[in-house]
Amino acid sequence: MRSKKFLRAEQASLVWDAPGLMAGVDEAGRGPLAGPVVAAAVILDDLNPIVGLADSKKLTALKREHLYNEIRAKALCCSIAEASVEEIDSLNILNATLLAMRRAVEGLRLKPHKVLVDGNRLPVLDVLAEAIVKGDSKVPAISAASILAKVHRDRWCLQLHDQYPEYGFDRHKGYGTEAHLQALRTHGATPLHRQSFAPVAEVLR
Repeated sequence: MRSKKFLRAEQASLVWDAPGLMAGVDEAGRGPLAGPVVAAAVILDDLNPIVGLADSKKLTALKREHLYNEIRAKALCCSIAEASVEEIDSLNILNATLLAMRRAVEGLRLKPHKVLVDGNRLPVLDVLAEAIVKGDSKVPAISAASILAKVHRDRWCLQLHDQYPEYGFDRHKGYGTEAHLQALRTHGATPLHRQSFAPVAEVLR
């Protein structure tokens, strides 16, 4: 006869592995000195597979753009959300990232049974969730989410470049390259720079 402890563990496993919709979640933009952090959540359609899904960082910009459109067309549903520069500065980048992830999941048209999140930290969710280190290279739905988040944020950076061309956001996408740091020293910080990040804070002193 199985113990009560064993039965409880078995029941928990059955709940966890029960059939249902699975969403992948990933983010883009934790490291840059400017702009929002972006998260995406995707529920793929097993009957409408997408070939070529991979960690967005390992794909060319052209390939990401192609897959972005295919994901939006073929996924059962997807959601893209942000945490603003103000939220990053007030909450810190980790908590702002988790907030963007939660918003992305809550924005899904269909409620998933389980959520798989890239990394080792989980946002507060009202559904089962699991963090998977390097999940963007292991789980297709997380790969799809990484592509949506990356393309969305890169497009935002191109719009920012139109507004502040002297900073070169079309090239460095907000990361702290030498060219970006030099632009900060020369022109100061824009309202969309993250004041809590050290290179920006130094310019504002």
